[in-house]
Amino acid sequence: MLLETINSPLDLKKLRPEQLPDLASEIRSFLLQTVSATGGHLGSNLGTVELSIALHYCFDSPNDKIIWDVGHQAYTHKILTGRREQFHTQRQYKGISGFPKRSESDHDAFGVGHSSTSISAGLGMAAAAGLDGKRNHSIAVIGDGSLTGGMAFEALNQAGHLKKNLIVILNDNEMSISKNVGAFSTFVSRKMTGRYYRDLKKEIQVLLKNIPAFGTDILHFARRAENSLKGFLTPGALFEALGFDYLGPLDGHDLSQLVEVFNNINELDGPLLVHVMTTKGKGYKPAEETPAKYHGVGVFDVATGKGTVKTAVKSYTDLFGETLVQLAAEDDKIIAITAAMPDGTGLNQFSQRFPERFFDVGIAEQHAITFAAGLAADGFRPVAAIYSTFLQRAYDQIFHDICLQNLPVTIAMDRAGLVGDDGPTHHGVFDLSYLRHLPGITLMAPKDENELRHLLKTAVYSGLPIAIRYPRGSGYGVELDRDLHCVEIGKGEQLLDGCDLTLLAIGTTVYPALQAAESLRLKGISAGVVNARFVKPLDAELILNVARRIGNILTIEENVLQGGFGSAVLELLYDQGLQNVKMKRLGLPDHFIEQGSQAQLRKDVGIDAEGIVAATIEFMK
Repeated sequence: MLLETINSPLDLKKLRPEQLPDLASEIRSFLLQTVSATGGHLGSNLGTVELSIALHYCFDSPNDKIIWDVGHQAYTHKILTGRREQFHTQRQYKGISGFPKRSESDHDAFGVGHSSTSISAGLGMAAAAGLDGKRNHSIAVIGDGSLTGGMAFEALNQAGHLKKNLIVILNDNEMSISKNVGAFSTFVSRKMTGRYYRDLKKEIQVLLKNIPAFGTDILHFARRAENSLKGFLTPGALFEALGFDYLGPLDGHDLSQLVEVFNNINELDGPLLVHVMTTKGKGYKPAEETPAKYHGVGVFDVATGKGTVKTAVKSYTDLFGETLVQLAAEDDKIIAITAAMPDGTGLNQFSQRFPERFFDVGIAEQHAITFAAGLAADGFRPVAAIYSTFLQRAYDQIFHDICLQNLPVTIAMDRAGLVGDDGPTHHGVFDLSYLRHLPGITLMAPKDENELRHLLKTAVYSGLPIAIRYPRGSGYGVELDRDLHCVEIGKGEQLLDGCDLTLLAIGTTVYPALQAAESLRLKGISAGVVNARFVKPLDAELILNVARRIGNILTIEENVLQGGFGSAVLELLYDQGLQNVKMKRLGLPDHFIEQGSQAQLRKDVGIDAEGIVAATIEFMK
């Protein structure tokens, strides 16, 4: 087994080129074996096996900086850089991360998890190398999906201007390029990367410039002719217009070709974009046939491709999608928007039922929000479904384009709270804090999947800027009301009355609070439970009533404590002169939470039923 001999890129370089395809085959088998047992990002990683091998075979990591965009494609990179024996722990509690992480390895040049950052980071490293007088390479590997993010184009624009030694690898697994064009372009690119060609080109340029009277004109004509030919025969005209030399497209699964080209470009100067064509799910038929399904997977059976973990309870995501379809069937003003996540946000059914009212804007959260604002300004009811952690990228657009103009856009924040195995880059634990201080916004969270449906209708017909947060995973299996109704804005509900203290809970913490109240009753402590439902506006009447009547309040939220729900309650009590009310806040501490199951992480931070009981007993002392 070749793979067992590879513990670093130095070991990889000892192999003969003809051995590399066998290594690629072994890595694919290893990926299938481990990811089927742990879950993870499968399709994209199966597609970058050869690319990863070629990069580490030809370049000198960690001296050369390899920056992976998002990190969905970096599993082979991790395996080749000394983490093969730990790979079965990836995305597991106390295990290695599912994404490149600087603290984990010197070979992880930059920590990632959100898209479209690699070119900016790579350019920064290239600029740093220039300032330090170093001769190392900065290599940004970015997918065609991530290239839809505006930040990537901002970085390309500056890179072409600075002319630093930056190599951008465009890992393209979606664009359709004909075989004839691809084959010819590949041939041209391979020949144009050699030192002989570059030296000859420079000599011809010098010669033409020195021809009296007409030399400069001839040189300009030659350059125009070369650019026209490239623009006609390759898709690289855009990148060359931005100041990059363009090579490709290359077959991303042809190791001999990749190694030849990468060895040739090792000594090139200036910004260079290498266009590599790969196949998502390469080598595993189910993933090749349905790549979207195998982008992120749970535990599954390799032989059948079917998941082994089943649940009869629908997820919040699925119910959100079904409810939006139900509302849209009765109102043709309802629009659904996603930022490259039609599957992840549950909007597939909507896209099929109402294709003319469904918009996937790509990985462009900022654009998604302002696009929604434009629709709202002209009388539509847009619903933008975006993961909480990715919505952070659109903060200014929420402020400037929605709230400042008081436009009725509904922002559906999926994966709010602790998401589990993807870890700190994906936990949606800041949204209550970064949204509630914006004037004009309404911010709410349902206690269960049935309440989600009613709050969604409330949001769509409120005429206000509204953000609604809900968690990843299955609901509680509660009975779903047949008819939807609107909830009064800013009204919570008292679920249990108590005489010793009140547990003020929001969203995913309401049911654990109810469980805790029962356990506390058996211990002789009478705890009331309030489902706050709204973080902004708070139900001031209800909260002040229990504060004055009971005097002891414990708030519980699946959000960071700084600026969150508990802080809002504290501000309310202080503003009303109730500083004598005894209060404690439960939520997430002031550090990033690593990966693990949602249940385990909630236990760690003390917001499950057991943690609430322990905190209450300590509080009541």
